[in-house]
Amino acid sequence: MTSNFQRLVRFRDNHGQIHYGEALADDDLIDAQVPVYAGSDPWNLRPTTQTARISEILCPLASVPIIYGIGMNYKGHIEETKMPVPSHPVIFTKPPDALAGPYDPIVVDPQCTELDYEGELCIVLGSDCKNFTHGVDDPRAYILGYTVGNDVSSRFWQSPAQSGNQHGYAKSFDGFAPIGPIIVSANALAKGHSASASGPDLRLRTRVNGEDRQDSQTSDLLFGVGEILEHLSRGTTLRRGTVIMTGTPSGVAAFMKPPRWLQSGDVVEVEIEGLGKIRNRIVTLS
Repeated sequence: MTSNFQRLVRFRDNHGQIHYGEALADDDLIDAQVPVYAGSDPWNLRPTTQTARISEILCPLASVPIIYGIGMNYKGHIEETKMPVPSHPVIFTKPPDALAGPYDPIVVDPQCTELDYEGELCIVLGSDCKNFTHGVDDPRAYILGYTVGNDVSSRFWQSPAQSGNQHGYAKSFDGFAPIGPIIVSANALAKGHSASASGPDLRLRTRVNGEDRQDSQTSDLLFGVGEILEHLSRGTTLRRGTVIMTGTPSGVAAFMKPPRWLQSGDVVEVEIEGLGKIRNRIVTLS
């Protein structure tokens, strides 16, 4: 679809009003005066002559119908797991309440132990999609834009002994899918970064308390955007507003020796070239 924006930010102004606006190229958006769009949803925005000052950056989507995750989708990550290369995308889902903003604290139940990060490139759908055909249909007809995400995971609940090899429960807790800080349209991203039929080629980095943990290019994806859309939409309607987390590179805590799980108070940053950076603090309930 053709987005009416280049770099979309959802924010609260100094008067407490919530707006969609056109973000500036500067990474530091707080206190920036930005053009404001009319419209309540990112797929029906209209330009205005008004501006507003950013007081707080919010989650770029107020709500989502569902969040899809793709497991085992970076070649480097598959190598570190020593697991077989999947023949099709590995799918799990996160519920709408897993959604969180780019700077929200991640509040963790004390039984969600062995906590891990997964920095991810995220696709936001702007149109409903069903029975997409890779190599025939154009993904850009359905994509609103791209954003940064963290597929927060409790490896305790992901272990076969607890879950029977199902990943969804371990990743579905409230706030376990922070995204943001902006949504960048496919056209805007293509202007300054290389891309292929598989999607944009961007550097992705994850840091914990300032320490580098993940550093990869999205070109290391096993299944690209078109292949993901084809598999997810087979006989299934993907509703607009759906977020697809496309997978994480090598460097997760689970495969460090010994594993370096996230602890309460840790700050996780995920940064993707051209899309910005999210920053979330872990807060484990006592």
